[in-house]
Amino acid sequence: MVNRENFKGIINGRTVDLYTLTNNNGMIVQITNYGCKIVTVIVPDREGRQGDVVLGYDNLDDYLHGENSFGAIIGRVSNRIDGGRFTLEGKEYTLAKNHGEHHIHGGIKNFSNRVWEVINSGTDSHKITLHYLSEDGEEGYPGNLDIKMIYSLGEDNTLRLDYKVTTDKTTIVNLTNHSYFNLAGGAFRPVYDHILQMNATKFLWARPDLIPTGEIRDVAGTPMDFTRPMALGKHISSDYEMIRIGGGYDVCYVLDNEDGSLIKCAEVHEPISGRRLECFTTEPGVQLYTSHHLDGSHVGKNGVAYQKHCAFCLETQHYPDSPNKPEFPSVVLHPGELHETTTIYKFDVE
Repeated sequence: MVNRENFKGIINGRTVDLYTLTNNNGMIVQITNYGCKIVTVIVPDREGRQGDVVLGYDNLDDYLHGENSFGAIIGRVSNRIDGGRFTLEGKEYTLAKNHGEHHIHGGIKNFSNRVWEVINSGTDSHKITLHYLSEDGEEGYPGNLDIKMIYSLGEDNTLRLDYKVTTDKTTIVNLTNHSYFNLAGGAFRPVYDHILQMNATKFLWARPDLIPTGEIRDVAGTPMDFTRPMALGKHISSDYEMIRIGGGYDVCYVLDNEDGSLIKCAEVHEPISGRRLECFTTEPGVQLYTSHHLDGSHVGKNGVAYQKHCAFCLETQHYPDSPNKPEFPSVVLHPGELHETTTIYKFDVE
């Protein structure tokens, strides 16, 4: 487990610390208010041996200078926006192009780089609420965006993420959590043997720069089909265009929950440890990402160098480039509305 002392600091005059949630089953979740990041998730394998199943760092300094998305809340708008611009109520907004010619994950100094306020520190070992006010014009986005993020640890080994967002000016919002999972624990080996099943029969086709074209395709008959359990490594080196341009899986799957109901979107099983992760969400999509950008240069917890394909992400969210695709579910938020979503990660063994 990460040492609390390694996460104490002051950034831009705001205090940073590490907060630990525990349950009676021995599950441990650690969160830092720097970027609202999940730092640690410790769960047992089938033999009862505890293991940390998320990537991250041992100390705050490495988060400041390393891969900043590990475990973070991403926003205002996760994923990609074509050309770093969008039009809202007749006005064009220009954003940072921090991913080639495009905008990604909320910009250069996005929510993963901000120090969040902790509202209920020390009062509940099962829940923590964090708050951040994104001011009008931050990273080019309109409106003062008020965000509450609630992490709750259940006795059934569920980690629940509740997002509650309001604004004082019409804006766009599409938040996600960017945890990297390896259910073997420690990320010592690639996730090729992890067995994934997705409750999604369709996915978004994308250009070579991974901006969605707007076309929604069936997974049937393609290496994108996880409607039946399949090892992540089976087609991860396929020449299929969407896998080749992503260097693995980097694709948004379309979920069948247009009414925003809480549904099970994915299940992942690691056969050696026996650990299983089920993911539930109210979001219309989930981005499957198999960490192709990691190359050993990021040395994480316990001195482990994170290599290509050593983790997978299930980023529950609205679709990429939604502000420029009116046919996609809307990410527009108006004053007086509450943007409210839930994602649950449930851990057990089989």
